[in-house]
Amino acid sequence: MSQHYNHDDIELATSSPLHSQSSYGSDDLSESSGESIYSEESVRDYRPKALITDFIDSFKPFDYSILPPIYQVETKNPQRDDEEANLVQSTSFTSQKSTTLHPSHPQFDYSRFTELERAALVTATSPLSKHLKTRHLSLISLGAAIGSGLFIASSQSLSHAGPLGLLLVWFIIGVITFMTMSSLSELATAFPVSGAFVTFTTLFIDSSFGFAIAWNYAIQWLVTLPLELVAASMCIQYWDASINPCVWVTIFYITIVIINLFGVRGYGEAESLFSIIKIVAVIGFNILSIIIVAGGVPGQPYIGGKYWHKPEGGLFNTVEPFKQCCYIIANASFAYAGTEIFALAAVESKSPKKSINRARLQIFYRIFVFYFVSIVMIGLLVPYTSPALIGENSKANNLGIDINTSPFVIAIKNANIRALPSIMNAVIIITVFSVGNASVYGSSRTMCAMGALRQAPPIFNYIDRKGRPMVALGVQFIFGLLAYLVALPGPTATMDVFTWFLSLSGLSILFTYVAINISHIRFRAALDHQARIPKDELVYCSSPIYSWISLIGLITLLGLQFWAALFPPGQQGADFVGFLKYYLNLIVLVACYVSHKFYNWWFNGVPLTKFFLRAGEIDVDTGRRDIDLEIIKQEIAEEKLNLKSKPFYYKVYKFFC
Repeated sequence: MSQHYNHDDIELATSSPLHSQSSYGSDDLSESSGESIYSEESVRDYRPKALITDFIDSFKPFDYSILPPIYQVETKNPQRDDEEANLVQSTSFTSQKSTTLHPSHPQFDYSRFTELERAALVTATSPLSKHLKTRHLSLISLGAAIGSGLFIASSQSLSHAGPLGLLLVWFIIGVITFMTMSSLSELATAFPVSGAFVTFTTLFIDSSFGFAIAWNYAIQWLVTLPLELVAASMCIQYWDASINPCVWVTIFYITIVIINLFGVRGYGEAESLFSIIKIVAVIGFNILSIIIVAGGVPGQPYIGGKYWHKPEGGLFNTVEPFKQCCYIIANASFAYAGTEIFALAAVESKSPKKSINRARLQIFYRIFVFYFVSIVMIGLLVPYTSPALIGENSKANNLGIDINTSPFVIAIKNANIRALPSIMNAVIIITVFSVGNASVYGSSRTMCAMGALRQAPPIFNYIDRKGRPMVALGVQFIFGLLAYLVALPGPTATMDVFTWFLSLSGLSILFTYVAINISHIRFRAALDHQARIPKDELVYCSSPIYSWISLIGLITLLGLQFWAALFPPGQQGADFVGFLKYYLNLIVLVACYVSHKFYNWWFNGVPLTKFFLRAGEIDVDTGRRDIDLEIIKQEIAEEKLNLKSKPFYYKVYKFFC
């Protein structure tokens, strides 16, 4: 067993430039210090040869020598008298110098730390670029989950469950998502570490469970990119089907690669722009929907709520209505995927205290305005019995990405508004492209953290001089090439391949949310074990009741989806092939967990019967950013005083945003 230091003996060196970056009491200072590490020279040579050389050099390994040493070890000699024992002798892990290398430095000596302490330090001090601003994180949070799940996949959900059934399922999952994100915000604010929730699972639950969840989440995004590229190319065929979709796959693929080669700044700016477009589109559709339902379109009758009643429609599907609602849990969950990305971006944010809390506040508005209102309007505009929701036997429809089955497009067509279907198609193309771009960010940052945690090949943690996880990005780019399977002949060949790829992700987002809630519960249990009061040391506190309610709700949803997938509504007997399409990722999750359990037992001597960390074993300090609550209270008081002098409209904006 490796020796480790007492937490009282390890402290951040007050003279360190990074100490202020780790402090929540000085976000402005943290931005300047973080910027200094990654900023370029004020005078830059823009000659072609120099630019090419700079571009090539940027892929070289990160220069860890520019990171200052931030840790000191204080040792006390028990043989000295009490007066002398108060004197502190600073030593190094590797030498007698007073300070050590930065924890991310390859030569940093972790031999005197436990595995948990190492995991906390190496992820908390990741040299990933710190270029995400509060504006970026807020817009990413607002628009991340607005994708094909809302615009296209909602058609199948409406057809199965009916308008009220669709609303109830999306409402339940939406409430669970909001409570889960509140718990995640508390953890991410205190521990803005590389990998976020996949790292929390290792730190607060169990390394084997963390290994399984990390690969589960990485695979989810790895297979999402090629599907979204195919979806974007299929949407182009709405205008012109004569061009081979591989041409559009190539264009979209190269664009995503270029955006991500600009690093997190490129991702942040691109996603901010895409989010604004998606937000405007959803709000515009909801306003148009109210006009259509009220009969405000010239030549169109008043619709009202007739599609919620027979004979035109109904509240629920008449064939096994409860099971039909359970059957769409996976579709609704897929639509919410991406909400958690704001926590992954915390480690690359300049001011996580401000940006994470603002992103948390906006999750509620996004779920209410973008989901609930949109789902209600869809149910009012399109009857669940409409054959247009099912679509034709085409390649796009078999892949679940047929623009013609989108309830948004169907509603606009039914209202005979000619130009808007093309505009909505353009918005959907931007949307699926945005989700593909987000998948690159989600998978690469997860794999980078896995490399640091030794849950994947260490090369995955390779970070270049621009702070980009280039090896992890390269893995995702290789998976993106699967999009060229769109060239397979026939309407079902591509679907047959992608169906099994997507089954690897299936309900993975729900398993990830389970892990987040358990992590929060265990984190609070560790604080209670040490008799520590969360409100006295955390910037933001979420109620553990949220985590318990969400955990119980998620387990219930997974059980109901299990039943509905194995015995589909309207069919006699069990459907094992259909069941695997939903739950294949559960088999992969269990396989990862069991294999890592045996690995830990064989190489690290961890008992096979040890399923979770006891409260006394959980480390709630190492790798955690310092906070000064007195400074925070002063900042809040100053912000309130400053807000009083602002105009009314600005006060309203700050209240909601």
